[in-house]
Amino acid sequence: MHGPRDEIIYVGKAVNLKNRVRQYFQSSRGKTEKIKRMISLIRRFEYIVVDSEMEALVLENNLIKENRPKYNTLLKDDKTYPYIKVTVEEEFPRIFMTRRVKKDHARYFGPYTSGIAVKDTIDLLHKLFRIRSCSRRLPEDIGKERPCLYYHLGQCLGPCNGYVSSEDYRRHIERALEFLSGKYDYVRDYLKDRMNSASESLEFEKAIEYRELLTEIESLASSQKVTDTDMDDRDIVGISKLEQTAAAQVFFIRDGRMIGREHFHLDVDSRDATAEIVQAFLNQFYTGTPYIPREIWIQTELKDRELTEQWLTKARGGSVRIITPKRGKKEKLVEMAINNAENQLIKDMERLKQEDRRTKGAQDEILDLLGLDSLHRIESYDISNTSGFGSVGSMVVFVDGRPKTNDYRKFRIHTVVGPDDYASMREVLMRRFTHGLREQEEAAEDGVITSFGTLPDLIMMDGGRGQVNIAVSVLEELGLDIPVSGMVKDDHHRTRGLYYHNREVPVDTRSEGFKLITRIQDETHRFAIEYHKSLRSKAQVHSILDDIPGIGPKRRRALMKHFMEIDRLRAASVEELQEADGMNRAAAESVYAFFHSV
Repeated sequence: MHGPRDEIIYVGKAVNLKNRVRQYFQSSRGKTEKIKRMISLIRRFEYIVVDSEMEALVLENNLIKENRPKYNTLLKDDKTYPYIKVTVEEEFPRIFMTRRVKKDHARYFGPYTSGIAVKDTIDLLHKLFRIRSCSRRLPEDIGKERPCLYYHLGQCLGPCNGYVSSEDYRRHIERALEFLSGKYDYVRDYLKDRMNSASESLEFEKAIEYRELLTEIESLASSQKVTDTDMDDRDIVGISKLEQTAAAQVFFIRDGRMIGREHFHLDVDSRDATAEIVQAFLNQFYTGTPYIPREIWIQTELKDRELTEQWLTKARGGSVRIITPKRGKKEKLVEMAINNAENQLIKDMERLKQEDRRTKGAQDEILDLLGLDSLHRIESYDISNTSGFGSVGSMVVFVDGRPKTNDYRKFRIHTVVGPDDYASMREVLMRRFTHGLREQEEAAEDGVITSFGTLPDLIMMDGGRGQVNIAVSVLEELGLDIPVSGMVKDDHHRTRGLYYHNREVPVDTRSEGFKLITRIQDETHRFAIEYHKSLRSKAQVHSILDDIPGIGPKRRRALMKHFMEIDRLRAASVEELQEADGMNRAAAESVYAFFHSV
């Protein structure tokens, strides 16, 4: 479903699309305010026909993740988790952290919820098993370079110089794999023996070293809060809902041990059934996560359970089961996840409400204030210069009341000389929207659209009538219909309201909408000024001689040493220029032509 600005506001799938769409336009009884609002915004439908229900499910998940439609149940958090990767397919394997699980022959452990904990674990493995941390190609590169510092520190076996055979090295890797699987007993016993031996030999520094390693292992072992005897991989998911927010708690069980947990928030409708929320969470979470376990335990039966299992099985490359435990220990583990989700939701609810008021709520205030149909993306522009020198433009983007820094853009002014902010702004806007329209045309062919191809629902200019009129004229010239408002300041250079449709719209200075306008204006200023400062800093260390063709650093230094002042250098003849060290006839003529060309 597309909205007034042709943005995607809802994505859904159905075996019978006619029946699915017709439901929205039948009697309004039983429809929530959210659904009524969505229906009022629909301007057109777009549909894609696929060959199977599973293809439809995959496409629906991808479109929701890519477009984040306003009226779908959305997973707010977009996190990537660290994993420990062991490259067992290599002759001399490595152990390192990664956030992408590939379908290769390596062993992956995770996901872990703390990147710091992963790095600490990898450091511990290097100390314990002396595994290499370099990226050298072995055995091809054996003996080509000297061993690194880790070898001399006793934290690497030195395979790069043939100091260990692949068989002996592999035994160390096997011990590391056992350790990562939670089998700590062997290492504990080994370190205790070494510590006692070192102590008896009066090697107290080594004994302390072994004791510290033991402490690290004990700490790691004690962090495993849940154990299970069948040593399988599974995620346990619990969902709790309160008003228009839901929380999902996920326990990550790997090899029978809980290696971590994480919670997520979802925007939902107050009438959404738990099964619908669970289904939406699974679809979005496992579309983005690189690792899918063998089993996923949930609290309620799903309508599309078999279809979802087929999709997850295909994505995993192995069988995946979705289980709803009914009794016993399994049910208690799911209940524990639900209770954790509920506790987290209650704790975060006020914070979430406050955050929503200052972002999405504030944006809705601006929408109502200006009488717009919809508002999702706001772009704001500013010009910065010093007496006309080095004019630059800035573009900042706010989506749902939050800054989207990846979409910020900087512009160096090319066509305007002197302090003409209106002409500079015209250049910036013309370049931005011409580029955007070109990307939309390209997207119509290849289906790929970037941030520049996404047009705003509202443009907020840093200024009043003049800046607004410049923006309106550019949009009219390009055939675009985008609302434009100006952020008007008082005599003390403070925001006082909005200029829209040739009149000043007063804004309650205590409202969240006003605070958002101020944040947008401040951010636009900051971004423009910082860019201008960076260019000024570069210009201060840039010599005019840097621009002369054929004159390198040595000749530049020789010229300045010989002439002392730039004016004397500018007035010198070709013969006089040749008197400087290292200057031949061609170089002297190049310098002379640079200063005397029109």
